[in-house]
Amino acid sequence: MLVLLPPSEGKTAPADGPPLHLDAMSSPALNPWREKVLDALAEVSARPDAASVLGVGPSLAAEVAGNMGLRAAATAPAARVYTGVLYAAAGLADLSGPAAARAAMSLRVVSALWGLVAPDDAIPAYRLSMGVDLPGVGPLARVWREPLAAELDSRGATELVVDCRSAAYLAAWRPAAAQEWVAVRVLRELDGKRSVVSHHAKHTRGVLARHLLTRAAPEPVDAEQLAAAAGELVGSELHDVELGPAGRGARVLSLVVR
Repeated sequence: MLVLLPPSEGKTAPADGPPLHLDAMSSPALNPWREKVLDALAEVSARPDAASVLGVGPSLAAEVAGNMGLRAAATAPAARVYTGVLYAAAGLADLSGPAAARAAMSLRVVSALWGLVAPDDAIPAYRLSMGVDLPGVGPLARVWREPLAAELDSRGATELVVDCRSAAYLAAWRPAAAQEWVAVRVLRELDGKRSVVSHHAKHTRGVLARHLLTRAAPEPVDAEQLAAAAGELVGSELHDVELGPAGRGARVLSLVVR
């Protein structure tokens, strides 16, 4: 099983910790691209129009300025740096024992800066999203497409891909159509009608991720087993679970809330 998450927009900057050490991160084959994006981000973040280029408002000027010193900034495990609704529900920093081991093997964050991040990878807080066309590098989803394919295609060919990413991060890597690939969406049911939700979707995807990491049963290996595992949450976190038909691209697993 390979669970893919987007990074959180908000991040908790470590108060202390060792500086960034790329060679200690998972997926070291991505380091040449990490170096390029790091250097380009630092250069852009020093510009007067940095916030505009990075697609953020003036209130985030301090975070943008922090991008200039990422190599020397304090780091902490990504499970503690990534915060927000999805990560609060997933509780990755609280995992221990078999659940933590499962997360280390099965969960990856697709990142505009790092490409892929494992929960234990030591990273600093940063400000960069996948939708950015970064001067000196290019559109980040395109930049990461080839290296992520080299890193993930072999896993995607043999493992169930549980895809909780947003569209911008999906553009950086898509499994082949023949693989076991399931996209997770969240619907709200009200008066018998179902509609797609956005903010609450982050919480629900986080709940599913934690459940898949902490349940005692073996990991699901196909879409049907994933739907059955998600169904264990019906009556508590979920109202219903619905698995769409197989076809080209991802199958859709709908998690229904009220």
